Amino acid sequence: QVQLVESGGRLVQAGGSLRLSCAASGSTFSNDFMAWFRQAPGKEREFVAGVDRNGGTTRYADSVKGRFTINRDNAKNMVYRQMNSLKPEDTALYYCAAKTGVVLFSRPSAYHSWGQGTQVTVSS
Repeated sequence: QVQLVESGGRLVQAGGSLRLSCAASGSTFSNDFMAWFRQAPGKEREFVAGVDRNGGTTRYADSVKGRFTINRDNAKNMVYRQMNSLKPEDTALYYCAAKTGVVLFSRPSAYHSWGQGTQVTVSS
């Protein structure tokens, strides 16, 4: 089981930027694909961005393409997400997640490990 801890969430004005970090501990052998999800009050948890082990495959939700980027540092067992041009609609609790393989990357049920979440609030 992989343990994930997110950090970096804070209050930011619309148009600003944030970088979220996810630190992985425990076994990392099954961390073929790591991703960020988010969940706003009253909404379902949704996929935001993900990256495979070597960085060759990345996936982004349509709502964040061109604004968010995701990268991974395997030496540090860390995954990062840079968020630019933030909008009030981006306000949510953001979760780091890990899964085996790269298929079904947008499905929360496909992930075997989850962090506790970090809050991002974008003010207008």
